[in-house]
Amino acid sequence: MNLKTFRIGGVHPEENKLTAESKSVVAELPKQAVFPLSQHIGAPAKPVVAKGDKVKVGTMIAEAGGFVSAPIFSSVSGTVLKIDNAIDATGYLKPSIIIKVEGDEWEESIDRSEKLERLEDHPELTPEEIVNRVKAAGITGMGGAGFPTFIKLTPPPTAKAECVIINGVECEPYITADYRLMMEHADEILVGLDLLMKAAKVTKGYIGIEDNKPAAIELFEQKTAGRADIEIVPLAKKYPQGGEKQLVDAVINRQVPAPPAIPVNVGAIVQNVGTAFAVYEAVMKNKPLFERYTTVTGKKLSQPGNFLVRMGTPMKDLIEECGGMPEGDNKVLAGGPMMGKALNSIDVPICKGTNSVTVLSGDDAHRKEPQPCIRCAKCVSACPMGLEPFLLATVSSLQLWEKAEAEDITSCIECGSCQFTCPAHRPLLDNIRQGKSTVMGIIRARNAKK
Repeated sequence: MNLKTFRIGGVHPEENKLTAESKSVVAELPKQAVFPLSQHIGAPAKPVVAKGDKVKVGTMIAEAGGFVSAPIFSSVSGTVLKIDNAIDATGYLKPSIIIKVEGDEWEESIDRSEKLERLEDHPELTPEEIVNRVKAAGITGMGGAGFPTFIKLTPPPTAKAECVIINGVECEPYITADYRLMMEHADEILVGLDLLMKAAKVTKGYIGIEDNKPAAIELFEQKTAGRADIEIVPLAKKYPQGGEKQLVDAVINRQVPAPPAIPVNVGAIVQNVGTAFAVYEAVMKNKPLFERYTTVTGKKLSQPGNFLVRMGTPMKDLIEECGGMPEGDNKVLAGGPMMGKALNSIDVPICKGTNSVTVLSGDDAHRKEPQPCIRCAKCVSACPMGLEPFLLATVSSLQLWEKAEAEDITSCIECGSCQFTCPAHRPLLDNIRQGKSTVMGIIRARNAKK
């Protein structure tokens, strides 16, 4: 099998796909659900409910707060307790809507039947109608970035889409939610791809899957046999293959230039498999985005698993469903060990971009003591963006923002390959993240003055 991959950098973290064969189960309903208003890139959503209001599953509780924004829907039925600040995965207090759960009453407009709807049976679905339904359903990128999906489907006039690439890579070493979704809902994902291709007005679709998921590759090859418009692309195991720019390079052999360039500038629109599934449910079943597939995993958890979780469910509820927090030292991440964020509270809710809750225990929970840089340049070899992480980390810690911008810090995709490979255990990614966010703020302020 000829396996494709991206050209620059990359690492091979040890795999711990503990939950790969754990079929997804429906998580229990929380007693109280918390909905942060910032679950996406762009402006926070604006509440359209008030304390005391009754809501159902699928009721809109916050509308988009600007063009780059997305509405938020209740995943539970019950009463709005309050609109208040609550801690999210960043560790900061963020404006949130808090709902007391009472029963499980759904909006009647949602089609809850199992019947598979196919695109050819719906001639009314013009590209514009598909985009409008995706926008109205509050769909954002489900791989973690949280970019509103409708914007990707309407690229600027200067860029022309030629294909849609579905990201079925899931290169983080612990996470299996996307894999289980592919094994359990392949037909819906393929209809989702058909919808995305029609919305983007392209005639070619690709699904990139790493070769550590042979059953998924085989399943999708069977289901697309005889279709010239969809190609299944087996990929070599290499992290961060699931990064947008790395996936575009691996699948269609084109490299996306530095920001502000995006994949559509080289003809590709990239969507996660979870997003394709959400697009199917939104367009074909009139179901807004209020639940997602999430892995809850860790070597010391007694029953790790994959769950279909309602947004707003506290992570501690899911950890309890997996047998509770292990004894000893633990670190809980929203996401996987490479790109996930360590949490200072497990009351943090599951949001649109939460693909995993990872519990690291014992030695894995502790960072090793950083040592001076030994000038080995391993971080340079590992960087999939061709940057010099040792330099970016140093200029960030010295607050040399002009130098950081000149050295292309905004191209960093925060994959953590540099920190993973550093023999001196330097906190490279921490410093670069801080520097990148500061430099992007400076650039925004500068552009606002123009």
